Amino acid sequence: MKILVTGSKGFLGKNLVAELKNRGYNDILEITRESDSTLLEKYTKECDFVFHLAGVNRPKDENEFLEGNFGFTSQLLELLKKHSNNAPVLITSSIQAEKDNPYGKSKKAGEDLLFSYSSDNDVKVYVYRLPNLFGKWSKPNYNTVVATYCHNIARGLDIQVNNPDAELTFCYIDDVLDEFLRALGGDPTLRENYCFVPVTHQIKLGDLANLIRSFKESRLDLSIPNMEDALTKKLYSTYLSFLPEDQFSYDLKMNCDHRGSFTEFMRTPERGQVSINVSKPGITKGKHWHHTKNEKFLVVSGEGLIRFRKIDSYEIIEYRVSGEKLQVVDIPTGYTHSIVNVGESDLVTVMWANECFDPEKPDTYFLEV
Repeated sequence: MKILVTGSKGFLGKNLVAELKNRGYNDILEITRESDSTLLEKYTKECDFVFHLAGVNRPKDENEFLEGNFGFTSQLLELLKKHSNNAPVLITSSIQAEKDNPYGKSKKAGEDLLFSYSSDNDVKVYVYRLPNLFGKWSKPNYNTVVATYCHNIARGLDIQVNNPDAELTFCYIDDVLDEFLRALGGDPTLRENYCFVPVTHQIKLGDLANLIRSFKESRLDLSIPNMEDALTKKLYSTYLSFLPEDQFSYDLKMNCDHRGSFTEFMRTPERGQVSINVSKPGITKGKHWHHTKNEKFLVVSGEGLIRFRKIDSYEIIEYRVSGEKLQVVDIPTGYTHSIVNVGESDLVTVMWANECFDPEKPDTYFLEV
């Protein structure tokens, strides 16, 4: 199957081409602004499906709206008609097509042209009026406010929030791709004459700004955003794609002494915290118990011995653990416990606790095993 993609180097096109290749479509015919007109002539003769994504949304001159969003569409359809190619055509329009502005008028003109082409030539067409899109590879100060906020906040630059209460509708790039691939298979999501992406998200502009700011702060307070919320999860993925390439890493505070180190890795309000414990050979750590706090220990390097004793018993329970065989050891409440490095190298243990440490209520009581 030969798939023609116009605007293949744009935000939407770049993501679509990558996903088409993921799905096994390797015969992709790409058209960009730099493509020679003879290439479009050739591709419109060969293609079996058209994703017409090329368009203009931030021109220097308003006349470019009509030229880019109507003129190029007209040229594309005329070439398909010339070659008697009845390949289905998917076009990306905008919710702005309902509004009386130069951009909206140009998009509406492109829609009408495609519907007329479909009627005259008995060709399947899919017209998608898309809301604000966001995701990786979008351009700041061009595609979407999300890209601008992510880019600027990641770099410590100012952002503008003109109307914090403005309600915006967003659609994530991966949800768009899933829908486009359904259309490629002949099963688009329809509402009257138009196609649409069924998964959208609403958020106020001020809340959007605050949420993206919290992503930057999370590298300092070690928090993890609420991944149960679909929009937060998608925005966080987008934010990370805008990190400066020399700032992918960030330091953690290592609490070091002669015994080794203890370092918090991440904290969540609802699922506790993860820390990394390093013990030198012969060192014992722990020797305490908890009322409600519970933990999981996972030794990933070295050899250790985890010892337990129920606080009202004399019986000692032992678990030998090693990085050679990864095992999770649960630390139940009401048992005093310790972990000793019985090997000759550092003992490295990943420790999860069901709650973040609160110095006002540590729920940790010293007691020898």
